[in-house]
Formats: sequence, C-alpha cells, structure tokens
Amino acid sequence: MATPVPPTPRKDPKRIEQLGRVRVDDYAWMKDDNWQAVLRDPKAVRADIREHLEAENAYVKATLAGTEGLQATLFEEMKGRIKEDDSSIPTPDGPYDYYSRFELGAQHPKHVRRPRGGNEELVLLDEEAESHGHAYYEVGAAAHSPDHALYAWAEDAQGSEYYRILTRDLATGEAVGEPIESAYGAFAFSADSRWIFWIWRDENARPAKVFRRPARGGEDVLVYEEQDDGLFLGVHLTSDRKFLLITAENREVSEVLAISSDDPTAEPRVVEPRHDDRRYAIDHWTDRWVIRTNADGAQDFKLMVSTAELPAKATWTPLVDHKPGRLIAGFSLYAGHLVRLERENAIDRLVVMDRAGPEHMIDFAEEAYALSLDDGYEYDTTLTRFVYQSPTTPRQWFDYDLASRQRTLRKTQEIPSGHDPARYETRRLYATAPDGEQVPITVLMLKGQKLDGSAPLLLYGYGAYGFPQEPTFSIRSLSLVNRGWIWANAHVRGGSDKGWGWFLAGRKFAKKNTFTDFIACAEHLVAQGYGQAGRIAAYGGSAGGMLMGAVTNLRPDLWGAIIAAVPFVDVLNTMSDTSLPLTPPEWPEWGNPLEDAAAYDYIASYDPYENVAAKPYPAVLATGGLSDPRVTWWEPQKWTARLRERTTSERPILLKINMDAGHGGASGRFEFLKEIALDYAFAIWAIEGGEADADSSSD
Repeated sequence: MATPVPPTPRKDPKRIEQLGRVRVDDYAWMKDDNWQAVLRDPKAVRADIREHLEAENAYVKATLAGTEGLQATLFEEMKGRIKEDDSSIPTPDGPYDYYSRFELGAQHPKHVRRPRGGNEELVLLDEEAESHGHAYYEVGAAAHSPDHALYAWAEDAQGSEYYRILTRDLATGEAVGEPIESAYGAFAFSADSRWIFWIWRDENARPAKVFRRPARGGEDVLVYEEQDDGLFLGVHLTSDRKFLLITAENREVSEVLAISSDDPTAEPRVVEPRHDDRRYAIDHWTDRWVIRTNADGAQDFKLMVSTAELPAKATWTPLVDHKPGRLIAGFSLYAGHLVRLERENAIDRLVVMDRAGPEHMIDFAEEAYALSLDDGYEYDTTLTRFVYQSPTTPRQWFDYDLASRQRTLRKTQEIPSGHDPARYETRRLYATAPDGEQVPITVLMLKGQKLDGSAPLLLYGYGAYGFPQEPTFSIRSLSLVNRGWIWANAHVRGGSDKGWGWFLAGRKFAKKNTFTDFIACAEHLVAQGYGQAGRIAAYGGSAGGMLMGAVTNLRPDLWGAIIAAVPFVDVLNTMSDTSLPLTPPEWPEWGNPLEDAAAYDYIASYDPYENVAAKPYPAVLATGGLSDPRVTWWEPQKWTARLRERTTSERPILLKINMDAGHGGASGRFEFLKEIALDYAFAIWAIEGGEADADSSSD
C-alpha cells in the first residue's frame, strides 16, 4: 500500500510590521476575512480553504486507516460505559421535581418534570427531537420560570456559540413570542416570571448588551450596554431571588449591577465600581449580602458581608478571612447556611457555615478527588447536593443535611460494562519545577502496574485562566489504562490547583512556567519509572493545546505523540487581531502585543507557531472545528502546515477539522466519543507502532 502523501499548501508570505518588529507569515491566507459568516454557516468558507481542509481530513483518514478497527473498538468500549437510559436525580422546586433523562440510543436528553414525589411526567424539552436535521445541536442553558408556567432554552445549531432562545408555554406546549436571535448562552427570568433578560452577541461574537423582553413575547428593551470589549457579561438571579444581577468581568476586574426583583424594569445600579486588579462576586442572603473578593491583597479570596441596600465596598465587613494558599473557589447560599468550596494543594473540600456562625467541614478519604456543588432551586431548605468523584471512583451524588450533617448517597454513576475500582490505583506525585515549585501530578493506573518505564504514558495538561485540572473520573481514560497505559494529569501553573497565586504564576509574563512545569512533570514520571522519554503521549486542548505546541518546540525528544485539540497556537497573530471575539478579553491573560513591546517580545518567545524550527518533531494530531469562535480553524491549520514544512523527522503531522462543529467538537454524547476514539487510536498507533491490537483491553 502506498504511503499517504500529505497536502502541501501554498506559501503566500505576508509581511507584518508591529511596534517596530517584523514577522513574516507564509500561511496568513488560511484566515478567511469573512470568518463571521462561516460561524453562522460553515458552508460559507472560502473555496480554497475548504479544499485544503478536506485534503487534510483525507490525509488523516488515509494515514490512520489501519486504526479504523481500533477506533471502532475504542468507541464501543467507551459507549459501553454509558448507561444509555440514564436520568438525573430529581431536583425539587416548590410543587415539582425537575430532572433530565436519556432514552436508549438518544444522543441528547429530554428535560422533564413531575409533581413532587409523583410519577406523571411532563416533557419540557426534547433535545433529541429538536436536533433532527442538524449536523450539530447543543443546548447551552435551559430554565423554567419561577412560576413554573414557562420553559426557555438557548440552542446552538452550528457550534458557533451564537444561540437562539426559545420559550414554551407549559400549559399548552406551544411556543410563545418570537425566538431571540444572536444571543449569548446565558439568560434569566425575572423573579415575577414576567420578563426574560438576555445577552446579545455582536457581529464579532462578543457579548455586548443586556436586553429585557416580556417573557411571553414582545419588544426588546436595552437594559445595559458594556463599553469595554474586554469584559464578559452574565445575568442571573440571587439565591433568594430578591435581585437580578448583571456581571461584567474578566480575570482582573469585575463589576456587578443589581436590579431589585420588586421593580424588574428599573435601571440597574452599580454595586461597586470596577477597579484595576480587584474582583468581586455577590449573592443575597435574606437580609444581607455575601461578597467573595480579592480586595486588599486577598489573593486567594475572602468572604465579606454587608447589610447595606447595595453592598458598596465601604460597607463590607469580614465573614471568612483570607488565608494564603487556600482558595475560596465559590459559595452557595441557603436560608440558614452558607456552603463554600475551597481548594488547597490541589485538594477540594466543602465547609458549611451556619447562619449563626459555627462551621464544619465535610470530610473525604481518598488521596486525590474532585468535588462540585449542585445548588438546586430551593433556598429555604437544609438540603444541599454535591458530587464526589476520583480517577477510580465514578461520580456519586450526595444529599447533605446542613443542619443534621447526615449524608445520603442518592446515586452512583452506573457503568453498564462493569467497573471495579479495586483494579486501579490513584497516586499523587510531585515534580520539582526549575524554580523549585512542587507541581502536583495525579496518576491513574492498573493496580500492580510495573514501574520500570515499559508502560506507555499519557500526560494531560491545561494550565490557563485559573481553571484547575480536577482529578475526576473518566469513562474515556479507562480505555487506555485497561491496555496497560498510565494516565497522568499535570496540575501546572496557570490553573488554580494550588490557589490563585498558582494561576498568577502561569500567566502573562510568567506563562513559560506552565510549559516548564509540564516538562518537569514528564521528567519526574520518567525518573520514577512511569514512562520513558520518546514514548509519552502529551494531550491538551484549547489553551492546553497551546501548551502542547510550546512543549513540542521546547522538548520534542520527550514525546512520541502530541494530541492538540482545538489548539490556541497562533498566539501572537490572534492577540494582535482585535476583530476576533476573545482578543480584548484575553489581553489580561497573555498581554497586549499591539501596545506593549514587552508583551510582544514575550509572546513571540514562546508562541508555538512562531517558534516552529528545524527539529525532529514527534507525531502530531491537531484537531479543530470550522465554526469555532474561540480557537479559529486557521490556528491548527497554519501550525500543522509549518510543522510539516520544517520537521526533520519522518513522523506524520496530521490535521483533522470537524466541518460541522465548533470549539467543543461533535455534539451528542456518542458522536463526541468518536472523536476521542480517534485521539486515542492515534496515541496507540504513534507510541506502540503498527496497526495496534484492537482487542487488547478488558473492562
């Protein structure tokens, strides 16, 4: 069989002068100046771009043809771990229980309710039915009105994250009003159920304005317009439903505006004006406000309280003091209790505070695990719900009585093909970074795995925006672990795994710490026998895809395979293009190379695309989506073209673009697994060689 020949895209040098610096981009033509139209209709992409992307997809298919059986096997394994007719635990709200459920074979769920404690079911939204006729379909948000009469949802039928919001009368089952178009995913009903507040996305996909519309249809009224295109907008009700809040924020600054539920058509009022390097979030606790803030040097955040009508900073008094290294990641309010989620040294914990002041901690035993709060709808209750999981323990949903401290297991994630946690082992390791910092690593492997360097190793990383790399349970990673692979998560700087300072030490002019942390993790794992250099598959997506590009340039010898999903690899060009939706909001994360020469030089020193050189690169699989508004398709397209042009090795550089999806890949719980199966099959093919044994796994 002939060896597949990769596409050879044309080179059309474009000279770019910026802040007295010059760079030449041979592949700038891969950006379609009409990209906004492509977000709404992928078929609108320029013909030469489409032709090249289709050629790249054909090359992937031809190169990995020998793994098609393996891909099918991996897909069936992962699908076999999904309970097809699964349903969520009913969540009470007044007279009803609300929940979602899947039917056998369905890609998308039904949203349903029943009388509280009863059995008679009403379908609120059938996503599977709504998805028919669409290559992509995703619901970004869905909610019932407080009076239980209406149901609204935000749907995206092209992956562009331009949503349309639809509302249904639950008594008649009929749609009310015209759909809301060009919306952001978030929306909120007013407490009296008469209005719906929604966010408009402009022609460059930025959330720019908040509108109010009668919930049963009518004219839109502008409520708020954000002048700073570097901020994201949000809208929601407080826990006690006494206020509607509009938030404008990024990772450095935030501002909240409040509207009393007693007068939902009133003008929003600023709570505390925005201030450089100060963030705050608020919620209302019956007769007082609770504020989470980093003000006055509280890097890892503290909780304050205010009894003022609007909690301006001058009215804040301490509730929970700041403790360095202990991140207060969030909190939930109930009539008599406050529950906060904390993170310290990459370990989550829940702390319950009684309204009168005393507090207690909810304890867990495993070495590495993840927690999340599931707030529910009701405020005047002593029950909260949380989800516990670890790399070996499937998700467990607990109801917890905040007063009696009784913990009730409501559901354990069912694995139809079977799962025995005792077969596996989770370990927490620490790698020493070049500057001496201890970087946590969470390892999942079969119990009794030999640590002699013989096992294939997959190392996953992200490291951006303060998002932690939580040690969660994955039905997907088991397909590699069951084949004798070791799966490791690197908790690198740029996330908040060890507090907000861990994030700050991996952003902007400290971004390179993210990359050197990841390399240190790989070297530590090799030194301890968990793998060997040249047989490691490195895996990351989006900003984690940038991490993949950077470490590929820095240490190509360490990796046998690189999987870069929707990779942000053209950093300098993207951060210099103000027409793109995320550029101004992301300057706080990466720096502004249009105005700051130091930022330009620093980004240029690590930018994956700019730093591709004549090196023996490992096998690379980059993936993307044609309607992705976050990491546009031309980023992986340009990067793989330059890699293929300059690599000195014979290992393939592959680009797979989903022509019908956006940032999150294929929609639907099964179609998405086919993309993961391709990633894993590529890793096995690249690391273990040949066409791989499709039957080498046992659940």
